[in-house]
Amino acid sequence: MALLVLIVLGASLGWLASILARTEAPGTILRQVAIGVIVSVIAGEIANEGTMIGSLSFFSLGVALAATCVALVLYHAIFTRRKARA
Repeated sequence: MALLVLIVLGASLGWLASILARTEAPGTILRQVAIGVIVSVIAGEIANEGTMIGSLSFFSLGVALAATCVALVLYHAIFTRRKARA
């Protein structure tokens, strides 16, 4: 159940980041959702001490949320910098 919650959290944050950044290319939206899911699952698993079968603590949910937000902000900072150079 914890894994499902983290996947949904990461996907929804990636989708929300694509809305806030006003990206319209389908590849970019899917990339943001994938980054959100991957970072959320990894951060949640690390914060939950490596167990994904049991329950999810509020601490690991918060860590996953924060790590996903930071990763998506960094992605957008790097992506817009590359776009400005080209």
